[in-house]
Amino acid sequence: MNHLLILGAGFSGTAIGAAFRAAGFSVSGTTRGEDRMPTLAALGIEPILYDGHDVSPALADAMARATHLVQSIAPGKDGDPLFRPGVTPPQSLMPHLRWAGYLSTVGVYGDHKGAWVDEETPLHPVSTRSLERVEAEGRWLEFGRAAGLPVGVLRLAGIYGPGRNALRNIEQGTARRLIKKDQVFNRIRVEDIAGATLHLAEHNLGGIYNITDDEPGPPQDVVAEAARLMAVPTPPDIPFETAELSPMARSFYGENKRVSNRKIRAAGYELRFPDYRRSLAELHASGRWRG
Repeated sequence: MNHLLILGAGFSGTAIGAAFRAAGFSVSGTTRGEDRMPTLAALGIEPILYDGHDVSPALADAMARATHLVQSIAPGKDGDPLFRPGVTPPQSLMPHLRWAGYLSTVGVYGDHKGAWVDEETPLHPVSTRSLERVEAEGRWLEFGRAAGLPVGVLRLAGIYGPGRNALRNIEQGTARRLIKKDQVFNRIRVEDIAGATLHLAEHNLGGIYNITDDEPGPPQDVVAEAARLMAVPTPPDIPFETAELSPMARSFYGENKRVSNRKIRAAGYELRFPDYRRSLAELHASGRWRG
């Protein structure tokens, strides 16, 4: 039986697990917190504790069974957890592995002043976390070449979906319309992350792919659309320059680009939610926006 191991079964990882289970895979996934284990088990994902350092007997067993792997753990200053000094090489831990996917971020492109970027665009990462992602991407692609197996690097745009979206922010009173001239972002619905990952795995496709929607746009427009669907007043505009933001939140606005998804489409994957309007409308109509 095909077995998927997810390192870091969080918001994206659990969606990926659901998609692979529907396709007939058995699935195991790691978490740092014991409190998450019952939730993963209820979703049909075999839960395994993993702090990103020590490989427990349970994790070693799942690795030994893995035919497919999705790595969703952020690297941090020590690098990717499977490529740190002293760690047993992945090909030894996972002898039956046939495909691996690494979840990265479109943040590796850095700032392009609103211009379009694709997988061939030179990388100019700005933040420390994006620099770490570039290094981790390289390690995974190098591993794939050395092991002779396809490794897909999925560069994800801003993630949202059931329980994590502008509709919920409107309800909770946390939605803000931050206005920065000419700023745009791409987004991606979590179910499309799962669908694209499964598509690459089932077709044994490796390489780098942007996983993003069709329509980069100003973030304040998403808030306005959510307010319209909820039939409530649109939150007031807040100038970016005077907004109170955490350093991390402010850093996101330092990168402005439009990210192309042509490559994943050319590979045969069709987005279920190609733009935020249709996606928010589906979340609202289905009632799944609350999670």
